[in-house]
Amino acid sequence: MKSAAFVTDAERRLIPSSGVRGPVPVLIAIMCFVMVVVAAAGLALANTASVVKGGVEHRYSIQIGDGAAKAPAAIAAARAQPGIIQAQQVPPEDLRRTLERWLGPAGQEADLPLPAIIDVELRPGANPQAIGEAIERAVPGARFIAHRASLEPLLKALRGLTLLALGLVLLIALASAAAVVLAARGALDTHRGTIEVMHGIGATDDQVARLFVRQIAIDALLGGLAGAALAGLIIALILGGAGTATMLAGAPPLGWDDATLLAILPIAIALLATQVARGALVRALRERL
Repeated sequence: MKSAAFVTDAERRLIPSSGVRGPVPVLIAIMCFVMVVVAAAGLALANTASVVKGGVEHRYSIQIGDGAAKAPAAIAAARAQPGIIQAQQVPPEDLRRTLERWLGPAGQEADLPLPAIIDVELRPGANPQAIGEAIERAVPGARFIAHRASLEPLLKALRGLTLLALGLVLLIALASAAAVVLAARGALDTHRGTIEVMHGIGATDDQVARLFVRQIAIDALLGGLAGAALAGLIIALILGGAGTATMLAGAPPLGWDDATLLAILPIAIALLATQVARGALVRALRERL
């Protein structure tokens, strides 16, 4: 049997394509627009989580709650451990400025006790558990804490939002398939007379279904490309306006691999619509006609 993409002029005249004015391309365009935007948001969240995780993967801190008197000993103990790249105390002025954001002017009071915090960076492959135990033994009251532990709620939220975006993409794809099924059944009712004539001259259900599949495939591809193009334009404008945030993050929220995945979506939608429409049409022709 011929492919749905290769049809004669006579077949095109039997079931003409609705073009960009029909309901199927408009519906698919809307679905594909939403799908590309949601998928782009999910990819951006995944990339952000990866950047945050990579930035704190080897970052730790030594926290001493009873003041800065033990800070020099903690720094010396940290630098004596193998696998430590650097160990540097956070200036008390920075801590006071941070507290002032939360406590207001009370954060600058001289009698307000401040903990000692020492930033530590480990080499890749270092054993953080052994290093932490050695530092805590050398400096009683010190706590060796991974930066990732404090950011774990944020990372979990980003992963959850990424999974939510993936779920929404799948739901939109299912909704698109359901809409294509309804459109295919509606096309059967619209062209019932033509179909009866074709059956009368010996056309099979597969031959009749191929004509409708061709129309739906063309309409779905036109709508998908239009929706994806509009979504791509909006995403490009948003990313262009977020140039400063991109530089601060150290990496763009979307890369070329992500752009390739997004560009595949309208083609995937057209293929999904074609397969779903063909199955629905063949079943409907065998049941009703």
